[in-house]
Parts: sequence; structure tokens; C-alpha cells
Amino acid sequence: MIIAGIGLYFIVLRPPLLPEDVRYMRLSAGELEAIGPRLAMWLTQVFRVLGGYALATDVLLIALAITAFRARHPVAVAGALIGGASSIGLMSVVNFTIGSDFRWPLFACALVWALSLIAYGFESYASAAVPGNGNR
Repeated sequence: MIIAGIGLYFIVLRPPLLPEDVRYMRLSAGELEAIGPRLAMWLTQVFRVLGGYALATDVLLIALAITAFRARHPVAVAGALIGGASSIGLMSVVNFTIGSDFRWPLFACALVWALSLIAYGFESYASAAVPGNGNR
């Protein structure tokens, strides 16, 4: 659900340029004034699309968790691993790379994802160790 929240933030609340964006691009006040309005219009659309993809990804991850993940299908685990790494994992790495103000909250979200997979692994192992259990 974290990814859905991030997606909704990007669709509805995220401003086109954050102070950290301007710092990263090293724009002067004059440069920002010259390109700011055009850049803001374009970035608003980009972030809406990004937010839509994040929201869609989370809807698919929730469906995966309710169905194949609960049934312990190996493909579902691979999907959760690859999907999380390429979404919240990559977002966290990039935000550290650019020195984002949001790097620690995003790292916390990535940590929740990683810990959920670890917990899933422990649960799967414990379930498989129970004699007579039909799960692996």
C-alpha cells in the first residue's frame, strides 16, 4: 500500500519542482524564471504518469499478494522481489544518489518491502517444517 500512497502523492500533491530539484539542477534564479513555467507544466504531466504507474503497480502487487503469493507460487515471490526492487528499491537508491530530502522516508518504505519478503521467507520455512503440511 506504500507504493499506492506514493502514486497518489505524485498524481495529486507533488509540486512540479521541489527545492531539492532546483538544488540538484543548480539553476540560478534567472534560469529558473526563464524555464520554470514550461518545465513545471511538463513535469506535472510526467509526475501524473509516474504516479499512475506506481498506483497500478501497487494494485497488481496487492492482487498478487491476495492470490498467488498466499498460495506460495515461486513465480509470485520472484514477481514481488523484482517488482519491489525495480520500484521502491530503485526509487530509494536514486533519491540517495541525488541527495533528496525524501531519501530516508523512501529508504524506510524500501525496508518495509525487504522485511516483508524476509518475513515471508521465514513463514514459508516454518510452514514447510510442520509435518503433514501441504505447503512446501
